[in-house]
Amino acid sequence: MRKMIFFSVLVLSIISMSISCKEEQTEKVTHSQKLPDPYQEKHRPQFHFTPEAKWMNDPNGMFFYKGKYHLFYQYYPDSTVWGPMHWGHAESKDLVHWKHLPIALYPDSLGLIFSGGAVVDLNNTSKFGTKENPPIVATFTHHNLEGEKAETNDFQTQSIAYSLDEGVKWTKYGHNPVIPNTEGIKDFRDPKVVWHEKSQQWILVLAAYDKVKFYASPNLIDWTHLSDFGIDGDIRLWECPDLFPIKVEGSDEEKWALIVSIQKNAPNGGTASSYFIGHFDGKTFTSDVKKQKWLDWGADNYAFVTWNNIPKDDGRIIGIGWMSNWQYAQIVPTENWRSAMTLPRELKLTRSNTDYHLISSPVKELQALRKDSTLISPFQVEDRHVLEASFSPSQFEIVMEIDLKETTAGSFGFELKNDLGENLVITFDKGGDMLYVDRTNSAKTKFSEDFFGKKHYAPLNYDEDTMNIQLFVDASSLEIFVNGGKLSFTDIFFPSEKFNTVSLFSQKGAWKIKDTKIYSLNSIWKPRKK
Repeated sequence: MRKMIFFSVLVLSIISMSISCKEEQTEKVTHSQKLPDPYQEKHRPQFHFTPEAKWMNDPNGMFFYKGKYHLFYQYYPDSTVWGPMHWGHAESKDLVHWKHLPIALYPDSLGLIFSGGAVVDLNNTSKFGTKENPPIVATFTHHNLEGEKAETNDFQTQSIAYSLDEGVKWTKYGHNPVIPNTEGIKDFRDPKVVWHEKSQQWILVLAAYDKVKFYASPNLIDWTHLSDFGIDGDIRLWECPDLFPIKVEGSDEEKWALIVSIQKNAPNGGTASSYFIGHFDGKTFTSDVKKQKWLDWGADNYAFVTWNNIPKDDGRIIGIGWMSNWQYAQIVPTENWRSAMTLPRELKLTRSNTDYHLISSPVKELQALRKDSTLISPFQVEDRHVLEASFSPSQFEIVMEIDLKETTAGSFGFELKNDLGENLVITFDKGGDMLYVDRTNSAKTKFSEDFFGKKHYAPLNYDEDTMNIQLFVDASSLEIFVNGGKLSFTDIFFPSEKFNTVSLFSQKGAWKIKDTKIYSLNSIWKPRKK
């Protein structure tokens, strides 16, 4: 969760009054009554998760249980800008279609409900349930507004809640917080828990300003501090950590991945999700390389975390991120809602010599969205080629294989454009070993210099004979996956009118394309009955 230090005392007072009126509400809150068909409004994604209305940010408390994926998220049900944080809730049987559920956690006398995780306590170590009906236990940060107003340093603490009905209704533990802020760390939040099999205990990792802290517990209630991990000399704010074991593809070698989100000075400005690969022995995390790597090079994939309790016969590690950036998240030009989640992604670990890379690719379940498809035989682009097929230029997927050996162009790529002359350009710079996404002319109204100020980049290797590109476009976002997710790139955009043309272009030579498939994609939302 972002620390909103820029709020004035007046605004904090207003928020405090709001909390006192809402404390421990139990009624279901919906906004569908106000919006006859909220999923048809301008800029609304059609196959990404969004709340029906109001503000959303970080994904929280994600777990799989009895055939359903549960997604909680930071939520303010009274405005389209950040405010008193709740946990919103949705569930899905397929990671694609989502059902909105009642708000899970409300602010209380201990504070707002900031980010955290949730686990299925299968052995009932917490004694909150039974082995026959194991509890779901959520770990989250309580953010005390009075403490923040008083400028203390201990206003963030870690608490727990449990559910005995598969995550719908929650009971907060009566002796919260379970991890007090004894060191007086102002940014002390976002607890995520994993079961450590070798030591037979729960491990909790949380962000403590410019590092993470590890704790252990036998029962999810009593926690002991184990160790810290950080980068010497790096004082950027860390948030939303995640820790999990992962095997190297094609081998039995197991490593540990530590994901941390960085709140400023990411490669393309502002916030981004990064990771370390190393070893965790049940007490200490040791990184193979001290410098973090980037899970996504775009400007708009933050707070990426994974689902707990994925079945062993599935075996995947699946996560999702918040598709925005704190530089401009509160002023993007949406009306009734703000923010979407990225596509759910599968994480895999690859090894090249002694170096490890965490790659992310869209989950296979998303293929169910494909309807009309167009297969284009091998061809080459020498200047510009407009794609003409039965797909919407604002809602599609392209899967393409490039013959790099036969491509003579110095650069090539895609242009999305509308009749107003607004455009977004994706450039594969073969000569410079880079990928660029230029959204600087994607809208006439420049609502943020941080948003429109410069084109975004990522380093990209063109040494292989072929390159695979998978591109998703959904109303106001794009996600690019190169070579099976070795590079992923997420950017959002808000044209005045929908893009209605997709063109391919090449510069200084020919772009040789071996195989192209274009898919129309269905909406995941059913039209609301009138």
